[in-house]
Amino acid sequence: MYRGELSLTLWALIFINTSETCILRTHITAVEGEPFYLKYCLSSPVHKNETTTIRWYRSNRSQERVELKQGSSPRITLWDYVLEFWPVELDDRGSYFFQMGNYTQQWILNITRRNKHSCFTEKQVTSKIVEVKKVLQITCENSYYQKLINSTSLYKNCKKLPENDKNPSIRKNAEFEDQGFYSCVFSLHRSGKLFTITKTFNITIVEDHSNIVPVLLGPKLNHVEVELGKDVQLNCCALLNKNDVVYWIFEKENGPDPNVHEEEEKKAVTSEGKLHSSRILRIENINENNLNFLYNCTVAGEGGTDTKSFILVKKDMADIPGHIFTRGMIIAILILVAVVCFVIVGVIYRVDLVLFYRHLMGKDETLTDGKTYDAFVSYLKECRPENGEEYTFAVETLPRVLEKHFGYQLCIFERDVMPGGAVVDEIHSLIQKSRRLIIVLSKSYMSSEVRYELESGLHEALVERKIKIILIEFTPVGDFTFLPQSLTLLKSHRVLKWKADKSLSYNSRFWKNLLYLMPAKTVKPGGDESEMLPVLPEP
Repeated sequence: MYRGELSLTLWALIFINTSETCILRTHITAVEGEPFYLKYCLSSPVHKNETTTIRWYRSNRSQERVELKQGSSPRITLWDYVLEFWPVELDDRGSYFFQMGNYTQQWILNITRRNKHSCFTEKQVTSKIVEVKKVLQITCENSYYQKLINSTSLYKNCKKLPENDKNPSIRKNAEFEDQGFYSCVFSLHRSGKLFTITKTFNITIVEDHSNIVPVLLGPKLNHVEVELGKDVQLNCCALLNKNDVVYWIFEKENGPDPNVHEEEEKKAVTSEGKLHSSRILRIENINENNLNFLYNCTVAGEGGTDTKSFILVKKDMADIPGHIFTRGMIIAILILVAVVCFVIVGVIYRVDLVLFYRHLMGKDETLTDGKTYDAFVSYLKECRPENGEEYTFAVETLPRVLEKHFGYQLCIFERDVMPGGAVVDEIHSLIQKSRRLIIVLSKSYMSSEVRYELESGLHEALVERKIKIILIEFTPVGDFTFLPQSLTLLKSHRVLKWKADKSLSYNSRFWKNLLYLMPAKTVKPGGDESEMLPVLPEP
């Protein structure tokens, strides 16, 4: 009998000693680089007497269990009921299993990366709230590693306190300046290596709430404008004691409103150490029954009570205030005027803007199309007194401006074609090699000599779509019926009128429009843009 009592006594001592350091929690967090252990808790003497083999396992990424054995890793040590890490690393995160007979216990281990810029890790902090003038006690103890610890240091906000390195501790009446982070740093040696373990407390000092009279913050009567069908939240805030409560009174004679919900009370400590509480009343899908009704919020405690009221009133949906309406109209008109002006400027100065863009971007459409000439000039070849100015314009004025001043390459039949060849074939070939067909138009233009040039150009423009036609009305033509119908389809888009008195300057509207219709090309002007052409007699 005495042996049985003695065995029970010894077992009780073993169980008490084991329960002090064993780990019951299934989800555990450790700090990278610190010693760590997992220890199975003996729950009864039956487990102690079992003779079955104890095994430790770890699940890998494929969820397969891998048995851990002594010596499998220089950092991991197995001692029956204990699995030690010297130290634990980020790769050690995962699930661990202790198996004894048919019994299995599992731990899920998460590893937190060490903060290199602080003496502690924020995720491994124990928070404590202490009232001012009450006892503040911090004791640095680690029962599992106690025999291996060489020295212990106590830090406040990462600054070492002048305490005893063997067993530092704090026991005093709390003051507000005692608030901060206190870290116990344990130093221990094993196998010639130095390890440290950190245990940190976040100490918050609050005022003694025993003498506070609870009070609600804000006006006692609040009118809240709402819209029917919308939701609203009424927030009630109070300064109170620990055991005081905040609640809403909103029931009507016909019972509670299913659209009114009271949320949980939320308490927090202010920077001044006072206890602050808030409770929200949420009203959904507001209807007429919710208007002009008192929703009362009350704080109650041993120090007294305080009440404030909220009344919902329908939001005035009247016209927009005059000053806001006027300001909005002014802004809208200014924006509209700006847009209209921008469009007008774009239309009026479209040609100038396109030419400026070409010059700015250095755009050149003639580099890769494989054509020789920028334009083929078609004109009346007969140099009679009545059409002498037209002939001079085509063979002298156009080349002088477009070639010498703006760098284009024109094809003029009398100048660029060697006599003696097949005229029809030669004209057709030259038009195919040109990017534009410039027609110097007059009533006498449709002679037999230039008809083929026109027909060939129209075929390239309308059928092959390989050339664009530019019409220059050198002499006024009131009726275009003498032209082919297919050409009249193009005249409204590409007809330029020559006016000798207004078209002499290189910077005149005529030459700008002509450059606009010509292919984009990198041009180096040969003279000043304001230079004047020799005066041609007005036709």
